Amino acid sequence: MTIHIQRAVDYALSGQDQYLADLKELVRIPSVSFEGFDPRHVDHSAVAVASLLKLRGFENVDVLRLPGAHPYAYGDWLHAPGAPTLLLYAHHDVQPPGRPELWKSPPFEPTQRSGRLYGRGTADNKAAITVYASAVAAHLKVGGDLPVNVKVLVEGEEEIGSTSLERFVEKHSRKLSADAIIIHDTGNYDTGAPSITTSLRGLVAMDVTVRTAAKPVHSGVWGGPMPDPVQALSKMIASLTGPDGRMAIPGIYDRVRIPSMTERRSLESLPYDEKTFRLQSGLLPKSRLLGNGKHIFGKIWFEPALSVNAIQASSRKDCANIINESAWCHLGIRIVPDMDPAATAKRLKAHLKANAPWGVEVDFSGANLNKAWRTEPDSPLFAAAGRSLEAGYGRKPVFMGCGGSIGFVEPFAKALGGVPVVLIGMGDPYANHHAENESMHLGDYCKAIASMVRLLKEASAPGVLPKKRR
Repeated sequence: MTIHIQRAVDYALSGQDQYLADLKELVRIPSVSFEGFDPRHVDHSAVAVASLLKLRGFENVDVLRLPGAHPYAYGDWLHAPGAPTLLLYAHHDVQPPGRPELWKSPPFEPTQRSGRLYGRGTADNKAAITVYASAVAAHLKVGGDLPVNVKVLVEGEEEIGSTSLERFVEKHSRKLSADAIIIHDTGNYDTGAPSITTSLRGLVAMDVTVRTAAKPVHSGVWGGPMPDPVQALSKMIASLTGPDGRMAIPGIYDRVRIPSMTERRSLESLPYDEKTFRLQSGLLPKSRLLGNGKHIFGKIWFEPALSVNAIQASSRKDCANIINESAWCHLGIRIVPDMDPAATAKRLKAHLKANAPWGVEVDFSGANLNKAWRTEPDSPLFAAAGRSLEAGYGRKPVFMGCGGSIGFVEPFAKALGGVPVVLIGMGDPYANHHAENESMHLGDYCKAIASMVRLLKEASAPGVLPKKRR
């Protein structure tokens, strides 16, 4: 590694207090992209991200808008003739804060304690924005230039399924053209253990509403002959899985791909047991782990899984002695490579309808269908990313799958000409993504910045990327 790069790393680490302050400013903006939340906060967030990119040395900075979509922030630096171009992706929108009584500090007031920064968006995904900005700033401050050309795109609606990204990429394909995409939106196998994600589960999710009557009725006056929609929905949900948690939907496992030899070797190399899983997940002592207890990560990374995310009839606050007229739930199946989202949704709906008791009315709405994604980590770019992470974290990275979904990855890369995609991140198993008390490990934040400084250099090495596309 050249003296220049080491100086850039040293500069980045010496400025970590400022870069952490940058992150805190972004976290204070409640940029929830979900319907029902003030969209002006997401707009404010995009403007703040654009201002930060410009401050840290990006050029051609802009807030890009599409009708009916939350805004994107964009910036670039394109003064490295003959060098490849990297497109760096992150998102500035966040999940809803959740239940305020469960937060130990306010969700949009970033708070440091026990070596972590707490707040909504710390790990998912505003830290990635400042990692990019910090790495670029370090190179520009130390050497006055970058070893590669860089474009950064910060999306405003990833948390709601990137519903406008296809339109956006179609409109701005020339602006986004690059030789590779770096997505800093996954996580690490463990605290301090860098990881490169090679597979993502997809998602088939929907709302299910069961109706039995035109209005709620008195449970004493009408109870007995009157079917209860909550019980009906409960029976339908219960029919989806067997005693071991395995899905009971006919044909649902027909297209599940067997892990590759590389994936199996990576899986076998990871020291992980039920005790660690319980500690990291918060599973209660008497709650039984589903499956046979072996290859826990294999079930998370390479097998589909069903979850019920929310269920409602009345509410705790409005509870009364009634039989509700309807019951609602939102549920989803995390699918794996080779499973077709549309076919999976069709099987799920058919099973629920077939198991609906008492002639209840069943409606489906709000479907969200995202494909799974998979890549083989055998290209020079993955090797370059591995070297960068090893230097930044002080230990070799592992290849891992991810049980979560980033639905735009495959269509995004395809729309940009099938360029390679590298998925990395800094969230650890204790980050509480999407839950209350989301946080980021501060030590890993600094290591992620150092790794990104090095990756910008490693990506410029001969043979790492094919002939440049400009």
